Amino acid sequence: MKLKKLCAVSAAMMMAFTAAACGSKKDDSSKNDEDTFSGGTENIEVAPTEAVEAIPDGAESTLLYLGVSDLNPTRANPEKSTELTLFESKGGTIEYQRTSYFQRFDDLATALLANKDIPDMTNYEWLSFPAHVVSNMHQPIDDIVNFDDPLWADVKDDSEQYSLAGKHYVAPLRYEASAMMCYNHEIIEDEGLMDPYELYMEGEWNWDNWAEIMREYVQNGDGSTERYGINGFFKQHITQQTGKTLVNYDRENNSFSSNLDDPDIEAAQNLLYELNKENIIQNDWIGSAKEAFNKGCLFYAMGDWGYSGSNAPSESDDWAVVPIPEYTSNPQKITTSDMKAFMWTRGSTKNEAMKCWLECCRVTYTDPEYQQTNKDKFMENNPTWTDEMYQVKTDVVSSDYYMIYDYCFGISTALGDPNGFDGNNSLTDTLYIAASKPDDEGVQQTWAQVRQSYSPTVESELKTINAEIQKIIG
Repeated sequence: MKLKKLCAVSAAMMMAFTAAACGSKKDDSSKNDEDTFSGGTENIEVAPTEAVEAIPDGAESTLLYLGVSDLNPTRANPEKSTELTLFESKGGTIEYQRTSYFQRFDDLATALLANKDIPDMTNYEWLSFPAHVVSNMHQPIDDIVNFDDPLWADVKDDSEQYSLAGKHYVAPLRYEASAMMCYNHEIIEDEGLMDPYELYMEGEWNWDNWAEIMREYVQNGDGSTERYGINGFFKQHITQQTGKTLVNYDRENNSFSSNLDDPDIEAAQNLLYELNKENIIQNDWIGSAKEAFNKGCLFYAMGDWGYSGSNAPSESDDWAVVPIPEYTSNPQKITTSDMKAFMWTRGSTKNEAMKCWLECCRVTYTDPEYQQTNKDKFMENNPTWTDEMYQVKTDVVSSDYYMIYDYCFGISTALGDPNGFDGNNSLTDTLYIAASKPDDEGVQQTWAQVRQSYSPTVESELKTINAEIQKIIG
């Protein structure tokens, strides 16, 4: 019965939304990592660490990793990560098992069903919890991660978001903001607008000021060129600045429930609805900040890949970065984050190596010396970034911010898999964006209409997974 269930799950799971993928931005991994070359940092040393114990003699030390891209250096990405350097110094190695974006879940399920070439770890993704945990694809990490240890203490509370029936399945390693707002500071000055970075530093970077800046910018146009307030990936983030998500999780009772009727979520969706009605939002896909600015957008909201690396500002550019603005009615420091973590695959017995790898990753992202190493590497590869830009990048994933996670993406393929809905966006994506984007017929629905359309599906999927969880607990 378990095998049949896993087969059924696998057949449905062709792909899932990932925060880093931003819905439309998908990596099919059809291009070999060796096809293109990009430069890497060679002159920044990684200091040894005593905070992580070496893999014991005689223990299995090679981890088989199933992923879309290699954790080892490649021609396309020759930079050896700090965590890999530390892991190798502790006697570990990582063997890469290639998959593609569209096949990664099927490949894992096939290996588990055949009990052959089972990877020890895969990347954490939205569907990892709870859908894949309930489908018995992953095992708890409580035997190899002690969240009372100082190394893990800062993420102990976060780890509770990924616990089921008292067992933990995810060890948060680090966070990246899945979106910040990049803008051209020169335009802000030329237009006489409030500077978002100054507002951020003064604690006044909120929805009201953000909307006022965009409206003034658009209204100042002379009509010779199109002007927009913003483009990119931000609607989910604006909504989650309320501290609310579409689905809630009651850990005491191990049950999920809908939160679509929450008034704060409605307030966020109504704001986005009005901004789109005023032609403030540019809804087309634009792949970089520079391109967005050239098309008349004041803000470009995206993960930092959209304005770093090959998309970084030029020497003559004067760009700045700010977090997603806070909810004016209830200001809170909240980040919708891309969490970096690895899932420990069911059946893996390489406890010592997996423990060492997770600790090497964790110390890399928490020890001040390695944080400086990582900054040095980033700044050398992004010489046109300012210290202020990097500080914002660091601020939004500090302990001052709450890292929010919406379970709606992880409940099931019907809610979290784009292929389970329209092939581009998942149903959860659609819930976040439908009220501020015209449909194929050019009709822009209200949040009340969107909620009414999809509430039955959300309720049905929650009922199903709650029943499955009770079977497991029973």
